[in-house]
Amino acid sequence: MPVIAMTREMGSLGRDMALGLAEELGLAMVQHEVVDHVADKMHVGASSVNRFLEGDAGLLERWKLDRKSVSLFTAEEIFELAAKGNVVIRGWGAAHLLRPIAHVLSVRVCAPMAKRAEVMMDRIGIDDQAAARREIEKNDAAHTRTMTQLGHADWQNPLHYDLVINSAQVPVAAGVAMMKQLVRDPAFAETEESRSQLADLKLEAAIRATLKSHAGTKRLDSLFDVAIKPGSGEVVMTGMVDNDDISAETEELIRKIPGVKTVRNDLLIATRLRVGP
Repeated sequence: MPVIAMTREMGSLGRDMALGLAEELGLAMVQHEVVDHVADKMHVGASSVNRFLEGDAGLLERWKLDRKSVSLFTAEEIFELAAKGNVVIRGWGAAHLLRPIAHVLSVRVCAPMAKRAEVMMDRIGIDDQAAARREIEKNDAAHTRTMTQLGHADWQNPLHYDLVINSAQVPVAAGVAMMKQLVRDPAFAETEESRSQLADLKLEAAIRATLKSHAGTKRLDSLFDVAIKPGSGEVVMTGMVDNDDISAETEELIRKIPGVKTVRNDLLIATRLRVGP
C-alpha cells in the first residue's frame, strides 16, 4: 500500500506531479482535507485552524487553539492516513512526520522563483510577473509560519527527503515516472517491521491527542510522558502527576484506545513526594 508524502510549494508543479502519480497508481490524494479533520477533532471551524497556523487568528481563536494541540491532532491525522495506505499526502508536515517509516516515499518538489512565477502567471491568466512573485512570496511566508507552528521549521532541508525534484529541469511526466520507479523499488517495499513502526507512531499520536482533548488530562505537563514498547501494544506511562485521581484517569483513558493491549503505570505522585510541614 504505497504512501507518498510531498511538500506543498506554490507554482512548483508539485500539485500536478501529485495528481499524475495518484491517477497512474490509483491512489487517493489528500491536502486540504487534513485541516477539516483536525478542526473537527478540536471542535472548531477549519477557517479558525487556518488562521491560527498562518498567524492571523483573533483573540478568541488563540484562546481556543494552541500550537501543541494543533500539532498533536495534525500528527494523529497524518499517521491515520498513512496507516490506511494507498495515498499521496501533500503538505502538513507529512514528509517530516513520516520520514522514519522506511516504506514511505518522502518527496520535495521545488523550482526557482522565475519558474514558479511563470507557472502562476499561466495558471491565473495574468502577464504581471511582479504580481505573481508577490503572491508566491506571500504564500511562502504563510506556509513557513504553518510549518513552524507544526514544529517543522527546517522543512526546506533537502536531507529530510528521499527525492528532491527541480521542476524547472524535470518535466511533470518525468517527475511522476521517477516517483513511480521509487515507489516500486524494494527499498520502499512495505515490511512487517515498517508496518509495526507506523502502527506504534499512530498509537502514540492517538494517545497524546486523546489526553489533550480530555478535560481532566489536557493540562498534563512536561513531567508526564508515554512510550510504546515496539510492536507490543504496551504503553508505559512515566513522569509525575499531581495526584492518584489523575493517574487513574489517565490510565483508564489510555486503556480504551484501540490498539492498546496493556498499560504499565510508572507514574510518580507529587503529593507523596512532599516532605516537611
